[in-house]
Amino acid sequence: MPDIGDSARAAAEAAARQSYGKLIAFLAARSRDVAGAEDALADAFAEALVRWPQTGVPTHPEAWLLTVARRRTTDRHRRHAVREAALPHLRLIGEELEEEAVREKLPDERLGLLFACAHPAIDASVRAPLILQTVLGFDAATIASAFLVSPATMSQRLVRAKTRIRQAGIPFRVPERPEMAERLSAVLEAIYAAFSEGWADAGGTESRRRNLASEAIWLGQLVARLMPDEPEALCLLSLMLHAEARRPARRDTEGKFVPLAEQDVRLWDAGLIAEADALLVRAGFFETMGRYHIEAAIQSVHAARRMTGRTDWPALAIFYEALTTITASPVAAVNRAVAVAYAGNPANGLALLDAMGDPRLDQYQPYWAARAELLSLVGHAEEANQAYGLAIGLETDPAVRAFLERKRAGVAAG
Repeated sequence: MPDIGDSARAAAEAAARQSYGKLIAFLAARSRDVAGAEDALADAFAEALVRWPQTGVPTHPEAWLLTVARRRTTDRHRRHAVREAALPHLRLIGEELEEEAVREKLPDERLGLLFACAHPAIDASVRAPLILQTVLGFDAATIASAFLVSPATMSQRLVRAKTRIRQAGIPFRVPERPEMAERLSAVLEAIYAAFSEGWADAGGTESRRRNLASEAIWLGQLVARLMPDEPEALCLLSLMLHAEARRPARRDTEGKFVPLAEQDVRLWDAGLIAEADALLVRAGFFETMGRYHIEAAIQSVHAARRMTGRTDWPALAIFYEALTTITASPVAAVNRAVAVAYAGNPANGLALLDAMGDPRLDQYQPYWAARAELLSLVGHAEEANQAYGLAIGLETDPAVRAFLERKRAGVAAG
């Protein structure tokens, strides 16, 4: 029989995974104080970990957390006594929250919070990180790693951004159409970053990461419905659905990592691929073509292997060249080099890798894995072995590391 303390902790963790952004959005939408909402919710979770093992997990954990967080917010204002005039308003908020909790209806206001975090009054460099933290619950260290800055720097930026929201009185609502366009880039960037973090769990065994991928797709669907005439929103959703369709094929029955080129296409989700391709077709009616449009097209080329039995590497090389031009991304450049090599020119692909000279790639595992693969294709076994060694050293996923070790053994065996 499971320990009641373990059950309480598991329930609190599940509530955090499933409802963190929703609760923050609801609380902050009324106070316009993101940092205060985070503090109040943190207090509520701490109290849950103390009380639930004693009293049992409440029937509606989300409503329980919301009520406690609301009381913490009210208490904090009372203690500091700096906003006496706000107390009647806070009482009304509390009554509304309790009423909602009783009715088990918690409006989902994450979309409003998404666009508030992308407001022009907030520094552009911190809009997407702010969305990742407030809506999706990322910690500052994880966000800092993704945006290549120190955790301390990212923390300072996030604190300043939350203060800016409070001081400027930025409303938590979906803006009018003319305002949407200038905020859309940060919103899409954050959604894509969340999906990428969830997608990094190849086996889908880590529930938090899997949940992040699902949440990112849900947010993408929400934005695409809100902005059906925005091709980049349609294409971001398309590329996420394409990738998600392949999840069942990323590991074999023994849990071994299976690279894209070797996946059994019969395991791909045909329904998701059809939905993704339909979105790409809709986006094609617009004259513009941006980053997500190209990335969705790349995913669609890979998906076409279900029908043709082959991968059109020359087409992929062209798409990756365009993506590299638009984004200046070293990741896109590495993929371009691989596509060129697989299209029949391994020496040219290796030359593209040699020409990069980007120090950010020194710690990027896929760069070294790609380099090892192309070196082996041109017959440089010893250098390929060294590159595989660096890739293995950088990889944290045991299944991917084992795959790379098998590749290195294959090179050594000739």
